[in-house]
Amino acid sequence: MELGIYHEFPVLPGRSQAECIASGFDIVDAAEEYGLDVMWLAELHFAPERAFAASPLILGTAIAARTERIKIGTSVQVVPLANPLRIAEESAMLDHVSKGRLIFGVGRSGVVKSYEAMNIAYSESKDREVECLEIILRAWQEDHFSYKGKFYDIKDVTVAPHPLQKPTPEVRLAAASVETFPAAGKAGQGLFLSARHEDVRMFKPHIDVYRKAWTDAGYPGEAPIYLRCPGFVAKTDAAAHEAYGPTLMQHFKNQNRLLSDSARRQNSPPDHPRYKTAQRLLEIKFEEVLRGSVFIGSPDTVVQKLKDLQRDIGLCGVQLETNCAGLADHAAERECIRLLAQEVKSAFH
Repeated sequence: MELGIYHEFPVLPGRSQAECIASGFDIVDAAEEYGLDVMWLAELHFAPERAFAASPLILGTAIAARTERIKIGTSVQVVPLANPLRIAEESAMLDHVSKGRLIFGVGRSGVVKSYEAMNIAYSESKDREVECLEIILRAWQEDHFSYKGKFYDIKDVTVAPHPLQKPTPEVRLAAASVETFPAAGKAGQGLFLSARHEDVRMFKPHIDVYRKAWTDAGYPGEAPIYLRCPGFVAKTDAAAHEAYGPTLMQHFKNQNRLLSDSARRQNSPPDHPRYKTAQRLLEIKFEEVLRGSVFIGSPDTVVQKLKDLQRDIGLCGVQLETNCAGLADHAAERECIRLLAQEVKSAFH
């Protein structure tokens, strides 16, 4: 079981930007020190009230320089928002600086205002994601290549360096739409689901499609499934609930505003799923959240929930959102990382 945390370098109440970023790196240092498997880095834009993780590749390079062991994942690199050749170059450089520790997680994000600010139509996001990833993978593996697509016309380009990992770093796709499941399986790429409070067993039919496409394409083993979700570990369930409840419920309020804003910018009808999800996040109680695929509790509680999902959907790993609204106590988050890396991880050896 791969264990990691999802890190936004969150805004902390009453702290300066410099202090927030320094605190974020201290969380990175704790993950390295205690033995966590992966540090997953967000890409978030134009959200000064939320977080400072605007460039996962820059943050990842800084982390590579201050650590020796922990893997560095992008969760996600929002590939439609930047030139794919530039992403290919910078991510390959990160792979070298980290000595082959990059996991390349990609997606398109659901934050419409980021697209509008960068003058890119959100309606093009899925097609751009597919095209950009194809260009990046070719740039990583071919000495010279040309490409003509809907958005990019590339003539005889050589990207250097190629990544250290051959043929490429591991690629994982965020499953944001139904068509992603068979596409990821056919391409032999890892897949991660995202849950706020849902039971991810609801995705089991799509996971089966993904794994069948993987097998049909001739890839060895079972196609891997990962999960990003809320999570916090403390010595007891009650302590975890007390430490994490306020930051999670504030996060849901923040997500309500973000989803509603994206739906409004897309001129979505009142019954659009984004509006429904936004309303659900406003109304849900913490006790209901605990019944979903979240990992909030003692090491024993978290281990049991992980083992249940390992059995039911073949879960291979998680990235836990340990401070999703910046309200969790810093020392408690450090202790959460220690318990996750040492006590939870030991149950899967």
